[in-house]
Amino acid sequence: MKNKLVKVSAPELVPATTVPTREEAEEAVRTLLRWAGDNPERDGLLETPKRVAKAFEEYFVGYHQDPEAILQKTFEETEGYDEMIVLRGIRFESHCEHHLAPIVGKAWVGYIPNGRVVGISKLARVVESYAKRLQIQEKMTSQIANAIESALRPQGVAVVIKAEHHCMTTRGVHKPGTDMVTSRMLGVFRDNAITRQEFLSMID
Repeated sequence: MKNKLVKVSAPELVPATTVPTREEAEEAVRTLLRWAGDNPERDGLLETPKRVAKAFEEYFVGYHQDPEAILQKTFEETEGYDEMIVLRGIRFESHCEHHLAPIVGKAWVGYIPNGRVVGISKLARVVESYAKRLQIQEKMTSQIANAIESALRPQGVAVVIKAEHHCMTTRGVHKPGTDMVTSRMLGVFRDNAITRQEFLSMID
């Protein structure tokens, strides 16, 4: 019998039979607690494995979401609106795929419609869907822009992300207050310097 497949993001498929059980996940947390030098059986840590497993379900819920499906419901009654649409300062929390350390930041998402627009909450949900996975910021920036381009086929898409990476602010080189900025420009945002500058001028 073929393995059942769980879709996480096209074209990646993970065999459901390879996903550990919740009990196995909790036991892995106990192992890490022992490795760190503590006793997972003491009162303060007794419920920690369950809490960590539950937290992981929230941190990484994006693996069970399809960002392009979020953008499928669009509206065409725009009275010919073809100017820039920008959703600014979308706060997100993600995790670095190298250290599992938090990435906390904001995203600015803009596009110029080509006959269709999408509800603004959907743009925020796309950011959230990609953020709730193990990430690097460069990849996340491209994923958001590419998903919007694929679903809406607009004249152009622009995404800028500013984020603080705890893998370098609370460990390693310990440089608090440092943030990273990435951008992805497609269509007219890439080809037209004036359009690109108009979008960038809206970023705080």
